Amino acid sequence: MAWQNVPNPDDIIDVGKKKISDFSKWLPVAIVVLLILLGLRGLIYSIGPDEVGVIQRFGKFIGLSSPGLHVKIPFGVDKVIPIKVEKVFKEEFGFKTIEPGVNTRYSSSNYRDQSLMLTGDLNILDVRWIVQFKIKDPVKLLFATRRPEDNISDISEVVMRRFVGNYSVDEVLTTKREEIDDLAQQEIQRILDIYNVGVHVITVKLLDVNPPETVKSAFNEVNEAKQEKEKMINQAWEAYNKVVPKAKGTAEKTIREAEGYALDKINRAKGESERFLTTLGEYKKAPEITKKRIYLETLADVLPKAKEKYIIDSKQTSILPLLDINKKGGQQ
Repeated sequence: MAWQNVPNPDDIIDVGKKKISDFSKWLPVAIVVLLILLGLRGLIYSIGPDEVGVIQRFGKFIGLSSPGLHVKIPFGVDKVIPIKVEKVFKEEFGFKTIEPGVNTRYSSSNYRDQSLMLTGDLNILDVRWIVQFKIKDPVKLLFATRRPEDNISDISEVVMRRFVGNYSVDEVLTTKREEIDDLAQQEIQRILDIYNVGVHVITVKLLDVNPPETVKSAFNEVNEAKQEKEKMINQAWEAYNKVVPKAKGTAEKTIREAEGYALDKINRAKGESERFLTTLGEYKKAPEITKKRIYLETLADVLPKAKEKYIIDSKQTSILPLLDINKKGGQQ
């Protein structure tokens, strides 16, 4: 009958006890193997080429490890935190990168409170900038402050607001942007060093500075008016530079000609006076001879200019008969 083929419960229990007894013999071996595998897994660790490992033993810092494979005490005794010391990290302010790539997409709608700033002349600007930094001291980064990323973010925002508030809106938009970048970088680094954050600020860069959307149209109108004003001033200076230097040149020329004329007249007068004095001195020495010489010199100068010459006798009392009055009158 079928019930005769059913195994005895006592036999089943005996078989189970036997199997458990066999398994219990290998259980310590299995535990040892498992512990060895877990120990080997926690015994060896690697540090990347751009990293430094910060080693902690029971939570206390004991040293740094260089790139490569290393051994540590397993089972949670030693803990190693890899820190990327060659990577350049970037914090964005006033916007966040949604999708990097060739056509990078950004979002700024949720960061208005961070980007709106007041300038020194009480204008509001929408300022967006970045801060790039590297980790220079992993130990300070991990143990000196609780949340170093928040420190960097808060300090950068405070410093940028302070420097934007030191300049006018035109200076922030145009001429002083590089100066603000340099000053902000130095000030952020100084404060981070005071707090022992352990980072080195590489770059602070103003990326986009614009008036808020609500006042952009009015702001553009003001800028256009200023540009028109500058244009008219430049045109006036251009006309000034054309006319005034020319007038100055003409005046200078006239002055130089007058000075030259005056100098010529003075020199001529001095020469005439010296010649007169010399002649006077000679006259005093020999009056007759000097008088005759002056007479001859005068005739030599006057006679070549005379058109008609009449030589008359010294006894002649009148020269009218010698003149052909009618002929001369006819010529006139």
